[in-house]
Amino acid sequence: MNFLSLIEAKREGKILAPEQIQGLIREFTAGKIPDYQMAAMLMAIFFRGLNTAETTALTLAMRDSGHVLKFPKDERPVVDKHSTGGIGDKVSLPLAPLLACLGFRVPMISGRGLGITGGTLDKLDSIPGFKTLLPAAQIIKQVQKVGCVICGQTKHMVPADQKKYALRDATGTVPSIPLITASILSKKLAESLDALILDVKFGGAAFMQTKAEARKLAKEMISLGHECGMNTRAILSDMNTPLGRAAGNWLEVKESVDCLENKGPNDLRELVIDSAAHLLVQTRKAKSLAAARVWAEACLNSGAPRAKWDEMIVAQGADLKAFNKKLALDSTAKAVGELKAQKSSYVSKCDARVIGQVIRDLGGGRLAKDSQINYDVGVDKIAKPGECVEKYGTLCRVHATNANQVEAAVAQLKTAFEISVQRPAKTPLVAEIILR
Repeated sequence: MNFLSLIEAKREGKILAPEQIQGLIREFTAGKIPDYQMAAMLMAIFFRGLNTAETTALTLAMRDSGHVLKFPKDERPVVDKHSTGGIGDKVSLPLAPLLACLGFRVPMISGRGLGITGGTLDKLDSIPGFKTLLPAAQIIKQVQKVGCVICGQTKHMVPADQKKYALRDATGTVPSIPLITASILSKKLAESLDALILDVKFGGAAFMQTKAEARKLAKEMISLGHECGMNTRAILSDMNTPLGRAAGNWLEVKESVDCLENKGPNDLRELVIDSAAHLLVQTRKAKSLAAARVWAEACLNSGAPRAKWDEMIVAQGADLKAFNKKLALDSTAKAVGELKAQKSSYVSKCDARVIGQVIRDLGGGRLAKDSQINYDVGVDKIAKPGECVEKYGTLCRVHATNANQVEAAVAQLKTAFEISVQRPAKTPLVAEIILR
């Protein structure tokens, strides 16, 4: 294959044929195309884009670069959810066991965080004994028996994406809608899903800064999902404010368990129930979204998903006794401190980006792919916009490794909060639903 001619063609804005795209992914995965040439192609795509046919061909070629999960015939639909990521976004953790209890099979293949965005696998790594890397046979077996799994992709699942993502990150080509779409959907198609719900976030701490950008990405993914035979729809949700009241790996696991025990924050509960409801409608298990929400909420309230959570983590090696002992602790960090309000007032802003940066600087996020994570640090008891705080009341609490870190974090977090004498107008969490 003359790969140089393909780079030149895309550089000039020409359309690549499906067989050309299939060939370049096949050769790149096999190590026959050097990284510097693929980096040049990614940059050409970044500036010139891909049309629908090209993006479809790229997605399917990436899916077919490795193993595809094959599940036995079963009356339970195979479903999943994907979020574009944010601060405090822990929806996947309570959602997977809820979906299993609603009669779904959930092979939730998740990723790790980079920068200020937390990764689902990093959160799960804070659970004593929990294994996030499973062979394909175990993934299928657990999904069939338990109903759900949350794990990372095997090295044989979509290897083209694993190689290509590292280059995208190193070459500044991550913010490309065709490349984002192909990366996300190739992994979801490798799960052999019947239906997928997307949570596409927008705002200061989101990958897509505006609702218009989020809508564009959502429509692209929905269109391609349906093109590939996967029922796909999207929720557009606000990520200017953290989701829930806790951000940081172990703190988010604790809050997820609270959600399963009906003690969690309302915004987290809303997104969990909404995600489940959409999948119930997409798979025709429910006739309307209103009926589906009632069903999903009743199931969450029943306690069955909380028991399913324990069943899932034990199946993946967790030490349940050690987990419950850790859950009972108020904090697992070595130092804890609070940011206090200086007067009685309403919270008018809680900047998720600043909070994410603080957590990263505490050691709870990555500056590079090989960064070591401190699972115990983070921020919780976060006051949300619209809430009234008394003088010297808590705006948030910091979990850190020492007192100096706490002091520095508290100083930085002062810039995350704005207060006002009047209650601000309420901003809806879910801004839009996109069906097609």
